[in-house]
Amino acid sequence: MTTDPGDLVLDPTCGSGTTAHVAEQWGRRWITIDTSRVALALARARIMGAKYPWYLLKDSEAGQKKEAEVTRRSPSTADTYNDIRHGFVYQRVPHITLKSIANNTEIDEIWAQKQPAVDAARAALNAALKDHPAPFEVQTGGRKGDKIDFTATGEVELPSGEPAPNGGFMEWEIPREAPGDWPDAARTALAEFWKARIARQSEIDASIAAKADHEFLYDKPYEDRKRVRVAGPFTVESLSPHRTQAVNEHGEIIEEHDAAQGKRSPGAQEADNYRSAILENLSKAGIQQADKADRIAFTALTAWPGEWLAAEGRYLEGEVERKAGILIGPEYGTLQRADLMAAAREAVDAGFDILITCAFNYDAHTAETRRLGRLPILQARMNPDLHMADDLRAGGGNLFVVFGEPDIVVKEEGERLRIELLGVDIFKPASGEVVSSEPDDIACWFIDTDYNEESFFVRHAYFPGAEIPYKQLKTTLKGEVDEEAWDSLKRTVSRPFAKPKSGRIAVKVINHLGDEVMKVLGVQG
Repeated sequence: MTTDPGDLVLDPTCGSGTTAHVAEQWGRRWITIDTSRVALALARARIMGAKYPWYLLKDSEAGQKKEAEVTRRSPSTADTYNDIRHGFVYQRVPHITLKSIANNTEIDEIWAQKQPAVDAARAALNAALKDHPAPFEVQTGGRKGDKIDFTATGEVELPSGEPAPNGGFMEWEIPREAPGDWPDAARTALAEFWKARIARQSEIDASIAAKADHEFLYDKPYEDRKRVRVAGPFTVESLSPHRTQAVNEHGEIIEEHDAAQGKRSPGAQEADNYRSAILENLSKAGIQQADKADRIAFTALTAWPGEWLAAEGRYLEGEVERKAGILIGPEYGTLQRADLMAAAREAVDAGFDILITCAFNYDAHTAETRRLGRLPILQARMNPDLHMADDLRAGGGNLFVVFGEPDIVVKEEGERLRIELLGVDIFKPASGEVVSSEPDDIACWFIDTDYNEESFFVRHAYFPGAEIPYKQLKTTLKGEVDEEAWDSLKRTVSRPFAKPKSGRIAVKVINHLGDEVMKVLGVQG
């Protein structure tokens, strides 16, 4: 209610996405945020399956024509850029005053154009009644009882007793309905008279309304009913895409090389009670993956007196027991790549078989590190419900979820590139192997074809496993879609694109649970 088209609306707790839905409908840009992946999934499905009216932009050729039609002026000849910030063409309510009518010179022009048809119809009516031999009476619009008497000679006498000019009706004396004994010629002339008079008055009324002062009805923009609008382009981000600097316990920026060597203490960032609550939930819930059979269930989980590692976890790989080092990320903040590297070095020195990291948020560049020497690194995302760990029933729900590394192939086609998504590498705890999943297990994947290491910009978007919302949209559009373009949404091989100027490509993959992983690829120019 307080914004204009093109304004940015922020909803920090979006729920099912009502704010985004309404903002999309009324041409506002929007950002919605929620801690729940379920809420984000609902909002995404709701917006993707919706259709909206196509409003006429004021800064468009169609909008200029409509504005000229409404205001009864010549269309503007200014260049148009389809900029939504200029708003829509709105319906309006006129404020009509005697001054606006008196100053409206267009009324004289309309009168000059329309009056000849009115006079011609009146003359035809008087002529038809003059030739009619039988006397009759017509009730006028004057005082009750006033009548006009037509004699056999066709002369008309007004209620004042004076003969009417030209021997017939004046314009204001002509009745709306013909008496029953009028001849057919008079009835036809009467119908033509009122048709011409109503057309004249409608033009005058429209001119008065257009030239008067008016109030815009901002909730009633004019629609182009031949078009239908769908949402987009938009993207869903689960993490901040920005790269952050490593800092020490005093908030001072330090070199990532020093951080990777473990030269900053995490003790000031993470309280013992926070670690204890996380480890208690981790012990009971285990580590979830897309397939329930790949869940890592710990047979034992004990505190580890390390500088970075918080615990030692033991689990079965078939019949063999394996040891996992556990790194717990900050309660509020993002786990940095430097922290992960420092913990991995500690895990290698301590002889662990695998490093499992648990964090609410990961720096985008942590996805580039999946192994340090012989040590596999498994990144588990913690459910935001764990912020209430003291009140949470330990072990409930999917509290720790792993989303593997995307299996990507870059194909060169001359000066252009394609990306093929083969699947996502998944760790199998029963065998210790890493296998690739099917592409249909992926909800959507995005490509930034020229990644600048600061923000991820969606330039390509594909939805190999997201069938339901698009099926709903296709039904909404009544099948009026380009089937070839529709099928391209489910690609696992991208459309060709130019080589990046930055020398980097970023690919982000999101699964059906809302978890995401990003992989950065270097490309030679």
